[in-house]
Amino acid sequence: MAFDITITAEMDFLGIRSAMLLAVVAGLLSVAEAQSSATRGGGGSPTARSDAGQAANKPVKAAEAAFRTGSEAFARNDLRAAHAAFVKVVRLLPQVAAGHSAFGTVLLAEGDARGAAAELETARRLDPNDARATLNLALAYTQVREYAKAVNLFRLGAQESLTPEASVAYATALEATGKAAAATQQIEAALVVAPDNAALHDAQGTLLAQQGRFDEAVGQFQRAIQLDAKLASAHYRLGSVYLTLQNFSAAVPELTSATQLDGKNVEYALQLGRALGGARRDAEAIAEVRRALSLDPASVAAKYELALALQVGGEAKEAMPLFEQVVVARPQDSAVLTNSALALVQLGRAKEAVPLYERAMKLDAKSATLHEDLGVAYLQQNDLDHAIEQFRAGLLLEPERASLHYDLGLALKLKDNLAAAIPEFELAQKEDPSLPDPPYTLGVVYMQQGRYAEAQTALEKAVALRQGNGDAWAILGSIYKDTDQPERATEALRRAIQLLPEQPSPHITLAAVLIKQGDTAGAAAERKKAAALSRVAVSRQRANFALESGRVLLKRGQTAEAVAQLQTAVAADPTYAEAHSALAEALSRQGDNANAALERQRAEKLATAPGNAPQP
Repeated sequence: MAFDITITAEMDFLGIRSAMLLAVVAGLLSVAEAQSSATRGGGGSPTARSDAGQAANKPVKAAEAAFRTGSEAFARNDLRAAHAAFVKVVRLLPQVAAGHSAFGTVLLAEGDARGAAAELETARRLDPNDARATLNLALAYTQVREYAKAVNLFRLGAQESLTPEASVAYATALEATGKAAAATQQIEAALVVAPDNAALHDAQGTLLAQQGRFDEAVGQFQRAIQLDAKLASAHYRLGSVYLTLQNFSAAVPELTSATQLDGKNVEYALQLGRALGGARRDAEAIAEVRRALSLDPASVAAKYELALALQVGGEAKEAMPLFEQVVVARPQDSAVLTNSALALVQLGRAKEAVPLYERAMKLDAKSATLHEDLGVAYLQQNDLDHAIEQFRAGLLLEPERASLHYDLGLALKLKDNLAAAIPEFELAQKEDPSLPDPPYTLGVVYMQQGRYAEAQTALEKAVALRQGNGDAWAILGSIYKDTDQPERATEALRRAIQLLPEQPSPHITLAAVLIKQGDTAGAAAERKKAAALSRVAVSRQRANFALESGRVLLKRGQTAEAVAQLQTAVAADPTYAEAHSALAEALSRQGDNANAALERQRAEKLATAPGNAPQP
């Protein structure tokens, strides 16, 4: 993520309060004297010249009084009254630099950096030697991001007299114009003079974070917070570093502090939402990003973050209109197009997703991920040839990417091309031995081919990597039975029954094993359980319960738990199309796009099969 340096502490914009007052009075008097001299040099009677001089002095005296009023108002932080007073000064004496300088300073304090810049430019044009106007104009340019102009003005000023906050602004301008080393030197020099200034430590941490020196940056931000616990930007940046390091448990408290200290800062709220999402606190993430959007309803960034949070939280349908708005606003953003397309795939609208993926591909043709995602979209439509084409294109870019080999293997398996599919599964397993799906799928394929020894090895690896895979335990138990390993078969089948309590087949297989072991009573008990589970009405009832439970969990953002429940629904009634469809959606949210595509394919086949209408 990107870091920036901003002016975070209140600056003594009118450190000129007394000095400027004297300067402005001198300026006003010099104007009055010039006007009087001009009058004396003209013709007319002495009385006429005296009247003219008095008339010239009237606006000067009014301006002097207004300036005093404005300075007093600013001293008590009454910016509204100061603003009104200095407007009067500028109107009465537009050729006096100090009036424009004072008005520009008030505008800067009010947050109107552009208005301030205009007044301060006028002040400098009237008096190029006004150091205060020069410094304040540099500050204004920094705030409006005219960094090159700011750097030039800071260089004209007396750098040795810069306040810590002005040093931060100068460093901001230097860094933004590609002078990172000079920015670091500026902050380091300022820290020598003011070692206990929180804003300087905050800026130093920011520069270090930009250089990827995160451990050092953390120390600087922590020091800033130690010096000023209410410095919101330091909490924000410290939380952002933790977020970059994916230390979500540390990021959330710091970003929470930042939002509590500055509740109207949209970026702080968005960053907290990202951290909450990373911590799998999806409901809280959605709520925080909604709050960010309420602060700025027109913010495209907030709309995008909310769409992403909803997508992760299982609300792809609600996310879709937001993605559509962001795509219009950012038509050349590959990530936006990709995530929008992914939401469509999650909703089972892969046909609509394909054009978005293709647009993204034109912007980022070298992305193996895009080829993979587009392939999955084709897979969802059962367009196996185009899916295979995309997976192979992705592998040309990243030949060692395990997920692409696995996806390609699945597509080839669906085409009944096991001879080509098996090497892809084997490559997926080789490239990433931590993935549980390749050995599981290989085990199934090997078993179907009667290669029991290889199937056993693959499935043992699969259950070691994912011990909660009840199907793998059930198949492994069956292999142990067929290869005359009754004790191991019993153990595996009991694990399968524990994980798949509503599936009858492990009970049936276990009954066969128990018969061989002479346990006729145990076998009879297992057959009885299997018979009960096989009843269509009971199976559908249990499938419905698991399906509804899974949907509730999915809505809450508890994706892993939802997958387990939906797998139970599918296991309870493998002919239940809605259960397969819901499982496909849950798997997509979990990132398992390939298996999600398989589940959608099963759901479509079941839904269109004769006599397979949904049962009550």
